[in-house]
Amino acid sequence: MPEILVTDRSGVQQAVGAEVDRSVMEIVRDAGFDDMVALCGGCCACATCHVYVDPEFVDRMPPISEDESDLLDTSQHRTEHSRLACQVQFTAALEGLRITIAPED
Repeated sequence: MPEILVTDRSGVQQAVGAEVDRSVMEIVRDAGFDDMVALCGGCCACATCHVYVDPEFVDRMPPISEDESDLLDTSQHRTEHSRLACQVQFTAALEGLRITIAPED
């Protein structure tokens, strides 16, 4: 099974199994990361699944939508590598993806 490497807010890294065609948010949440709040359940209506994507993977990601960008603008922790995990579908091209859960706003 493909994996992604997740770093939580305390800096602990863990590899988790990742199923193709599931959102990164679902994968991380279902792996038991309490830091992945995901209040809206993946509807792109909040920014509680904010993650930082390792620069090596940024070009492999789908383009950011205007709605996603607007929500990320509400975070004081937004960086050039910020994404909402609910808006990133895991694909074979993302195998080995490395993300860090962003600080809570």
